[in-house]
Amino acid sequence: MQSIVDAIEAGTLDAEIVCVLSDVPDAKILERAKRHGLNGQYVSCAPFKTKLDGVAQDAYIQIMKAAGADTVVLAGFMRIVKQPLLDAFPNRVLNIHPALLPAFPGLHSWKQALDYGAKVAGCTVHFVDAGTDSGPIIVQKCVPVHEEDTAETLHARIQEQEHIAFPEALRHLAAGRIRVDGRRVRIG
Repeated sequence: MQSIVDAIEAGTLDAEIVCVLSDVPDAKILERAKRHGLNGQYVSCAPFKTKLDGVAQDAYIQIMKAAGADTVVLAGFMRIVKQPLLDAFPNRVLNIHPALLPAFPGLHSWKQALDYGAKVAGCTVHFVDAGTDSGPIIVQKCVPVHEEDTAETLHARIQEQEHIAFPEALRHLAAGRIRVDGRRVRIG
């Protein structure tokens, strides 16, 4: 979120953050929201541990709609979202994943890439669909995998690129330059 806030404050991203929601009561993102004067709040996802569903999902949708959101940005939200949220914001739910999708979906993808012996890793900003890390790709950024890399050093370099990729994808979206054609995203 911080890179998105920074881009907005620098005038390089024409967007407004209308609310910040977290499923973790003491999440750093809520502290950052407060520091920047943004509406931030904790919303429980109970009883589910890995997905946003049922009453919790309805609450998230209601809060975002009431705040005037037209796009949902999943930054560090480690839950699978379900169809009602996707239907409420069609082609407007974006996620960032620390891998060059479709390779290495799921958790700890930087470690998966390292263990696999990949020579290049990176991150992907994509539209969210009903699958896991399977939506149409908007932007990807690459980083080399060095012989001396550990999971931690590789992840740190990927995160640096995430801070570039997410604002870039949102700039394209805010400017109306993204067209989704099946699985393909055209920017122009």
